[in-house]
Amino acid sequence: MSDYAGSPKPPVRIGLVGATGLIGRRLIEVSSAGDEARIVGIARREMTMPKGARVEMFVAEPAKWGEVLEAVRPPSLICALGTTWKKAGRDEAAFRAVDHDLVLATAKAAREAGIANLVLISSAGADASSKNFYLRVKGETENELSKLGFKRLDILRPGLLRGRREDDMRPMEALARIASPLIDPLIPEKWGMYRSVDADMVAEAALGLALRKAAGRFTHDNEAMKRAAREWRAKAHDPVE
Repeated sequence: MSDYAGSPKPPVRIGLVGATGLIGRRLIEVSSAGDEARIVGIARREMTMPKGARVEMFVAEPAKWGEVLEAVRPPSLICALGTTWKKAGRDEAAFRAVDHDLVLATAKAAREAGIANLVLISSAGADASSKNFYLRVKGETENELSKLGFKRLDILRPGLLRGRREDDMRPMEALARIASPLIDPLIPEKWGMYRSVDADMVAEAALGLALRKAAGRFTHDNEAMKRAAREWRAKAHDPVE
């Protein structure tokens, strides 16, 4: 990349953990389509890259992720870590180990590495006081992340995610996605947070929010993510050089 005046700015490097999941893969694909941002991913295992991917990938055990973050030091980190009740063997401790413990450990390592901004992919309905175990863990994780001292913390709470998952068959979720165009309009406005959203839109919102400078803690529902995604698309399609 040239350093001459007037040359395009190099892409902003954005860290990513959870690269192998639906949102992680879409983040790689969306960022690779333009020159605004470039993903630096960290994963526990190798993955087949999406076609045309432009990404830096590091494979390491979670205990070593802090060392990678220290070496790379992106200004922002997107955390798309998460497991499912089925993958966790329907075991509460196994589920919490990923969606709470690993998320917090990674966030603490990011702060120690000097990373100022964190974007977390959480869930609609996340609430530390919820009777639902899944939503309670998500809410507890959000609350504890808020105490770590990030300059900016963006929490995304998408509803049912629409998108093709790699090697992750979820029959009931697949049926719900197929039916979502019919079901979404019937969901009362007060439950609108649970309406389905496209994974691409969530990825675009996460990328756009990762580039923002204003300090604070921000929570984004489906509608707020749609606005952030539109801003990202405008910037990506018409970048300021």
